[in-house]
Amino acid sequence: YDLMHLGSAMGISRPPAPADDERIPLLLVRSGDYRAAIYVEGLLGSREVVVKPVGAQISTLRGITGATIMGDGKVVLILDLGVLIRLIATTESEDLIELPAEAEAVPEKPQVMVVDDSITVRKVTTRLLERHGYEVLTAKDGVDALAQLQDHRPDVILLDVEMPRMDGFELATNVRNDARLQDIPIIMITSRTAAKHQQRAMSIGVNVYLGKPYNEGDLLGNIESLLSEPAES
Repeated sequence: YDLMHLGSAMGISRPPAPADDERIPLLLVRSGDYRAAIYVEGLLGSREVVVKPVGAQISTLRGITGATIMGDGKVVLILDLGVLIRLIATTESEDLIELPAEAEAVPEKPQVMVVDDSITVRKVTTRLLERHGYEVLTAKDGVDALAQLQDHRPDVILLDVEMPRMDGFELATNVRNDARLQDIPIIMITSRTAAKHQQRAMSIGVNVYLGKPYNEGDLLGNIESLLSEPAES
């Protein structure tokens, strides 16, 4: 991760140099191939808000995606950190904060999201993936997955079809219609093996369709193959 200062990314202020023993609050952000640890003045927590559009003048400022009105009437701007780190990555490296050299960085593990309403399937698949060097996120249905995708962008999604609240077809459609998520490979794993279900999945943009119970070697091979493919521009 590159260490960046939020004020620098916004073009507002230069970062203060942290002391060697100083603890600083960081936000870890991933957007496509870009990764950044963003140095902020403080972390206050998280909450759900209603995002409202901003006026034409404010919308031209980089990294601002909207605004919300808090309970006390204050207007708070909402930042798209993914946009900011992509912008800052194309500028001079002088905006990056230099930290003392430490041990050689460990390569980051690919991240896989497992979406299935069966806790047993989630646990078994998680253990399999972790044994083979993957970081795993789990979601119990499409609604849970969409909520987590607001903060995470996995490298591959493993997706069941029959789930409460939002099924796999609906979730895959949402992912393919989201500009930030649309190029994430999707492997659909389901007991619905009829041709019509497979055709529907492929028409949505699912990359691989596997039946249950899946063969572990086939699943791992498909994940590896999808991760090795170049991302579409």
